[in-house]
Amino acid sequence: MEQAELQARRVRAMRAWTSFVEQGDAAEDLVRPEILSSWRRSEQADVERIGEAPLADEGEALAYWRESPLQAAVERIEAELRRTAEDGDLVVAVTDPESRILWTYGGRVMRRKAESVNFVPAGRWDDRSAGTNALDLANRLGVPSMVFSAEHYAPMVHNWVCWAAPVRDPVTGEQLGVVDLSTTWDRTHPIGLATARVLARLVESALPARGAPAAADEAELGEPGLDLTLLGAVEVRLDGARLLLSRRQTEILALLALHPDGLSLDQLHALLYGDAAVTLSTLKVEVSHLRGALSGQLASRPYRLMMPVQTDVETVLDLLRAGRVSEAVHAYRGDLMPGTESPVLMELGEVVAVAIREALLADPNPAAVVRYSELVPHDSEVIEAGLRAMGSAPHPSRALLKARLAVARSRHLG
Repeated sequence: MEQAELQARRVRAMRAWTSFVEQGDAAEDLVRPEILSSWRRSEQADVERIGEAPLADEGEALAYWRESPLQAAVERIEAELRRTAEDGDLVVAVTDPESRILWTYGGRVMRRKAESVNFVPAGRWDDRSAGTNALDLANRLGVPSMVFSAEHYAPMVHNWVCWAAPVRDPVTGEQLGVVDLSTTWDRTHPIGLATARVLARLVESALPARGAPAAADEAELGEPGLDLTLLGAVEVRLDGARLLLSRRQTEILALLALHPDGLSLDQLHALLYGDAAVTLSTLKVEVSHLRGALSGQLASRPYRLMMPVQTDVETVLDLLRAGRVSEAVHAYRGDLMPGTESPVLMELGEVVAVAIREALLADPNPAAVVRYSELVPHDSEVIEAGLRAMGSAPHPSRALLKARLAVARSRHLG
């Protein structure tokens, strides 16, 4: 939005506010109805001259936050919220349904401005306490709201613009509070309200399941975190529940799991696509969809998974490092993500396959060789090593391995 247009809008807001303060309802045609209603509540509470919002009991606010599902959600997506604040020099706030602030994070400039008016945890920002603002309107009306410059009733925030959107429990519909973005009026942007909506949806997607099962049922849910099966038939489970992802999304997950310290956008693009002519924006869209599937637990800058992660690849390699070859072969289910075009995943798949084969040649436990021959039936060298390990004593798998060896040899001859 052009600065001249913003300046003109600010002048109109100041004139409307001045008219209301001096003449009351004379401002009726100058502002939106919801702003005028809030001004009337603010006027009755006599908050025009306050220099900072009042603080609720900080201990009570902290206790509420610790018990609220909002805390778990914000912790899961905190990196994304912080990045938004820092990139736009905003202050981001999360409130309870009464517009009491529970959590904030601010960019360098806005952090100081926020602290100066108690836009901090335990700050009371209902309009009867701090005057008209977007947090209160979004909570009161249950819809995304914006308050610009002097539409705020208290002059202490006439230099601000605020956008807020409600956060609701996706299951019950209960309104839990709002997410608010605030900055100075001259940095007003048309996508401000849309950004608040997106962050509110992101918080909702990261909320823990309500009505969690009793402890007796926890074993059925599986271990918390992300479990990736990448060898053979690919499967992804989050907190025990299977996720239905595209191949590309699963490849991204695999790369992030293998790089726990995170990857930049350029690094992830190179590892995923190699030299293929795929745009960065295409990758960003894939990551955005994946973040939604993971309930927001995928940080940015760098891209990094924000939950415990285990993969069958690491399991197999750890077992091989420990010399537990039979267990490694049992955990090995076949090629790593068959059909992947990621150069890094293709290389890793080759490493795992060769490591398993070499371990079996060095320690050809017959049961492990039988298991391996089910996955790689034409590897005659490993089968021969297994038969030699059986010696001359009777063995129940001897006939099976001999049959597979004959088929493997005939294939080589053909």
